[in-house]
Amino acid sequence: MAALVDPDVRYHASWLESVAEFGGVHMDGSGMARPDLEALADPERFATLVADLRAARFPDTPRPPDRVPATSLWIVDGDEHVGFLQIRHVLNDFLLEQGGHIGYSVRPSARRRGHARAALHDALPIAASLGIERALVTCDETNTASRATIEGGGGVYEDSRAGKRRYWISTR
Repeated sequence: MAALVDPDVRYHASWLESVAEFGGVHMDGSGMARPDLEALADPERFATLVADLRAARFPDTPRPPDRVPATSLWIVDGDEHVGFLQIRHVLNDFLLEQGGHIGYSVRPSARRRGHARAALHDALPIAASLGIERALVTCDETNTASRATIEGGGGVYEDSRAGKRRYWISTR
């Protein structure tokens, strides 16, 4: 079954395969949009990405004004990278409306195996340790699989805004 791990260079090849499956579109949990896979095939550049992802959790790490401290984790099954999960430590205006505290995405070939459900479950105690008592988790109105994952994980529907369903989940 899937586990949450810190980003690590040991998943380089599997990460590249995983990201390629997304077709260069935004991956909710990663905080990345359209990564340059050709550039990230270089081990040194990939190591820099891993270091940047790990550093993003610290409040004193420089970041663009629209970004908040966030813990990026990878969903792995054995040695296979199967997805992304990100815990945003605080909510800015955009995250309150659209993104939430926790975002996740599972690579297409690994979906429907319970990875998202396990990852969301495992993320809640981590969010609690960050002082988040209730985590906001969102999904697209049309994403029935993510809706089922959130509701199965204890998510209580609040409302929908701009095509996003908004749920609150107790982290305790």
